[in-house]
Amino acid sequence: MLDTAHLLSPTTFPAINRGQLETLQINLGYQCNQTCKHCHVNAGPKRTEMMERETIDDVLRFIDRQQIRRIDLTGGAPELNVHFRYLVKAARERGVGVIDRCNLSILGEPGQETLGRFLAEQQVEVVASLPCYLAENVDQQRGAGVYDASIRGLQQLNELGYAQEGSGLVLNLVFNPLGPSLPPAQCALEQDFKRRLWNDHGIRFSQLFTITNMPISRFGSMLLSQGQFHDYLALLRSAYSSDNLETVMCRNQLSIDWQGYLYDCDFNQMLQMPIAREGRDRIHIGEISDQQLEGWAIRIAEHCYGCTAGQGSSCGGALSE
Repeated sequence: MLDTAHLLSPTTFPAINRGQLETLQINLGYQCNQTCKHCHVNAGPKRTEMMERETIDDVLRFIDRQQIRRIDLTGGAPELNVHFRYLVKAARERGVGVIDRCNLSILGEPGQETLGRFLAEQQVEVVASLPCYLAENVDQQRGAGVYDASIRGLQQLNELGYAQEGSGLVLNLVFNPLGPSLPPAQCALEQDFKRRLWNDHGIRFSQLFTITNMPISRFGSMLLSQGQFHDYLALLRSAYSSDNLETVMCRNQLSIDWQGYLYDCDFNQMLQMPIAREGRDRIHIGEISDQQLEGWAIRIAEHCYGCTAGQGSSCGGALSE
């Protein structure tokens, strides 16, 4: 895989600082049952990196000290970590909201037969990847047969009450463009998704999040191999909107890698740009006590334009319409 990190620095992106910490995003490991072309984590079935129980306990102590109210579980497929359910239960017992970044097809994998019911019982918010409502486009990006497996996963979640009125179970979908382009307007695309998925499969969901592909890891390597990398960076820069700068996710979210080290966002995590402080190259979550992160400088590079281009992009979708 071609490395893009050295092409993203130096940068003209404006300096920004962290605000109040609201969400802790935890990468439980890079193993996944899918191998997606746009994956900025470079996840796949052959990856072996997994967060251990000791590190998860460090995370839980951090949650208690910092009074975190929401955690966002990601991977790879976070559910493949053997301690996934332990962490979810421990967080919910603390009254902490839990988001599961689910690829949907994991719900049909051997050994995951009770996963959907577990998520529903724990009132976990599911953020599910579905880059298109058309089978051909999904399978092109995520692998043969993934669309059908994703539809079965969505139907299972609907049957468990997700996205059903009065259930309190939130099911959001995530859209990524297939190629080197910005996502279309989120609201209009959401209506298209809702109409097609209901008409074609009787599926309901709560919201659609549109997320810009970052020129890093697997997607960045593809851009380089096709001679499109610099054009894509130019597109992101030209679409920069200062209105999105105050609401980028790195201001209020902290990313934790599978070993427990701190990053401003999961994109920085993949670029090996950890939070650094007072001459230290990186900081482990077990070393942070009651120390406040507010005001700390956020590490930036050219990929940061991806979060501020056009309508903006975050783990919660567009920043503006």
